[in-house]
Amino acid sequence: MTKIILITGASRGFGKLWAKALLERGDKVAATARNLEDLHDLVEKYGDAVLPIQLDVNDREASFAAVSKVKAHFGRIDVLINNAGFGLFGAIEETTEQQARAQMETNFFGLLWLTQAVIPIMREQESGHIIQVSSFLGLVTFPVLGIYNASKYAVNGLSETLASEVKSFGIKVSLIEPNGFSTDWSGASAMQTEPSEIYAPVKQAFFESATPDSWGKPESTTPAVLQLIDSENPPLHFLLGKVAYPGVKQVYSERLAEFEAWKEVSAEAHGH
Repeated sequence: MTKIILITGASRGFGKLWAKALLERGDKVAATARNLEDLHDLVEKYGDAVLPIQLDVNDREASFAAVSKVKAHFGRIDVLINNAGFGLFGAIEETTEQQARAQMETNFFGLLWLTQAVIPIMREQESGHIIQVSSFLGLVTFPVLGIYNASKYAVNGLSETLASEVKSFGIKVSLIEPNGFSTDWSGASAMQTEPSEIYAPVKQAFFESATPDSWGKPESTTPAVLQLIDSENPPLHFLLGKVAYPGVKQVYSERLAEFEAWKEVSAEAHGH
């Protein structure tokens, strides 16, 4: 059955790759981007199967209008893929207020607006799948990406709660949590803080810790994402890449050990 899929941030990276794969197999895609010219190749190749929409996800009113446009055009929305976002690189102390707010506005609030807008449609349909493109950095953290980490932790907390709220309506929720991939997330799409020499050793150690093999190939994610979209029982947490699982396992094992070491003190703090 042909699916109607709304995907944000479809101008490049994962968004463009997945949009092409969905269109190639016969689905209909509403693709959003800040600049419509970035969607021209999709329209030229796939014609009426794609609905291009200019959208800045930071604009709540425009996000709701975009969702309404998709519903009016295609008649339903089966899947929302909240993919729009960017990375902010720099130490927490270096980060300006504007940079921190911009990171949260796009990565968290932009995702929230689209999610809020699509829920009534999916609730009326009694079906739907909301897919949030988070990161394995919403489960563990790296230095030099503090505000980005925080934005993805917020996305994960929101989405876990959402899953419990909308399950009875027939709406499924999944978090895609990739490790690093060779998109322009860390390049042209990234924002950088003004560097301070005091954090140079931290940054050097972080960047030197990555090997070429640490970065996955973006095009290799497509079969996995299509399988997620087609699953009758999709997972809430869906790690992408071979680095994510061992990294998360190590951190969670250490976290549980720490909880265990302090459990008696913690229990005594309850008071009775």
